[in-house]
Amino acid sequence: MTIPACLTVGRPVLIALLAALLGCAATAHAARQIDCPLRDEPYSIESPLIDVLLNPNAKAAVDRAMPDLLAHLPPQFAGTTPPSFAAILSVRLAAAFKREPDEALVAVDHALASVPVTAADREARCARYDVEAPSIIVPAGKPRLLLFEKITGFRDAPSVDAARNALRAMAQRNGWALAVTDKGAAMTPGLLRKFDAVIWNNVSGDVLTLTQRQAFKSYMERGGGFVGLHGSGGDPVYYWDWYADTLIGARFIGHPLAPQFQEARVLVEDSSGNLARELAPGWSMTDEWYSFKASPRLSGAHVVAALDETTYSPKGMGGQDLRMGDHPIAWSRCVGDGRSFYSAIGHRPETYSEPHYEKLLDRAIVWAAGNGDSRCKAGSEIQQK
Repeated sequence: MTIPACLTVGRPVLIALLAALLGCAATAHAARQIDCPLRDEPYSIESPLIDVLLNPNAKAAVDRAMPDLLAHLPPQFAGTTPPSFAAILSVRLAAAFKREPDEALVAVDHALASVPVTAADREARCARYDVEAPSIIVPAGKPRLLLFEKITGFRDAPSVDAARNALRAMAQRNGWALAVTDKGAAMTPGLLRKFDAVIWNNVSGDVLTLTQRQAFKSYMERGGGFVGLHGSGGDPVYYWDWYADTLIGARFIGHPLAPQFQEARVLVEDSSGNLARELAPGWSMTDEWYSFKASPRLSGAHVVAALDETTYSPKGMGGQDLRMGDHPIAWSRCVGDGRSFYSAIGHRPETYSEPHYEKLLDRAIVWAAGNGDSRCKAGSEIQQK
């Protein structure tokens, strides 16, 4: 074959061209190996179940040490394409559901430690994350709100859709600017600066890269606003401690299953306070009621509403006793100069049209966006003058 003269190059130029092509390939490969959490972590019983299921060698190691664990997973726990419940379970927790003995877990942990983490594993682990910043047009109105809906864990479409529809209607009534995204790459300093608050709509699973985490954390600490709805604080396992322990301030341990949805009494605390003002002293409603490892009050949260545990049956999986005694269900807290509000109410679509709860969300969003009667400074709530 004759090479056209226009493509004929000298040896130095050819070498440079090949080097450039190899460099592009390396750059493209590096782009796929983004800075996702746990990308380089060794396999262990703390690994996300989805990562073990994605690697045949890791899966085989578990099968050898604990033959019945993965073979008998419920279908909703075994998915390897997000959103999947396997993204919010560790191997340890999956074994706990089956009540496997501790000595069996030791064997599983040892077997997993022998499985090398390959480049293909790193790429598979990072595939759940996105890095291309979306183009977001902020509509007219104030406050400016970003509704964030990236979900890699459990996605309950009816509750997500109902919350979005309710918030859009609320924004229209109140003249708020509301933009919606399901991209973690929206968490950049430049994009976040456009918004007074970010609302996490039943977000489940680890959804942000390390760079995106840092951008959102800085946004909050420097005066941003956060509103978390129901599933945004309901994962069995978290891989970002700051989110669970500082931003939310409580770790989910379960919800009733007999039955799952029950009527309970919601009690409003400090009705003269910023968020509770104009709310009824309490109301009854039916929902899926979360319980937490410890009351967020213990870590400095300002409790807005709590559950009367005598009005429903707080029994979880296998008869688990989910009583907390002090059982907050909606609360606020200061994170640096930022304002954080979380409500565990909101699994059933009907909750988003319940008048009392609508009023609570309205007040919470106004406060989180910086338009309430108080502000946050260095972790403390200060009344506006």
